[in-house]
Amino acid sequence: MPQPEKNELDLLIGHKIDNWSIPDRPSRQVLTGKYCQLEPLSMEKHSESLFEANQVDADDRIWVYLPYGPFQSLEQYQEWISNNCFNGDPFFYAIVDNTSHKAIGVASYLRIDPPNGSIEVGHINYSPALQNTIAATEAMYLMMENVFHLGYRRYEWKCNSLNEKSCRAAKRLGFSFEGVFRQASVSKGRNRDTSWFAMIDLEWPALRQAFTHWLSQKNFDENGQQQQALSKMTKEALDSFHGNSE
Repeated sequence: MPQPEKNELDLLIGHKIDNWSIPDRPSRQVLTGKYCQLEPLSMEKHSESLFEANQVDADDRIWVYLPYGPFQSLEQYQEWISNNCFNGDPFFYAIVDNTSHKAIGVASYLRIDPPNGSIEVGHINYSPALQNTIAATEAMYLMMENVFHLGYRRYEWKCNSLNEKSCRAAKRLGFSFEGVFRQASVSKGRNRDTSWFAMIDLEWPALRQAFTHWLSQKNFDENGQQQQALSKMTKEALDSFHGNSE
């Protein structure tokens, strides 16, 4: 990792950023993987499929930690999409299964800040059909790969601190915990403390290798069960990069 430098006043200042230019904003290109593809969200193409997939969650569990939803009708869901998903930031993708060709989840880029090379992933909402699948992980990998390919320096993940599942997912995917913003917002009339996680471009080559190994066919048996856990791979990648040892 680059170290701080001292200026002419003998004060520590951040290291100089060389060979970096302000990245482009994400474009409307489709991000294609083996198990899924991420398509810019379309009302006509995706909303009905997404609503149907979400309806399988009879307990509305997927909406508990989101500041909106659940939606009682397709019209209500489409109205929310129309009002919130086509303004460029957040930039929403529909996650489309490559076997069924149906949209079964969404995720977005948000707080897109090209001048500082920072971008966040959020509004992640996986229907039961997408949860705990290889495609669910591949979707996150495709978004990461796109971000760092564009030249961003920092990729953030933020979630309700009480959302243990989201906190575990962030760590599994290779995001590092950076702290808690207490009383960060009010969501559905309740306090929300927000946990911050992030990964940076210098870590990405090691993390990318971990994802490549995890997603390879040889990591899964004939029943689709993983041979090695991604959480172990990403932890080892980060420990190796940062020079940590047990």
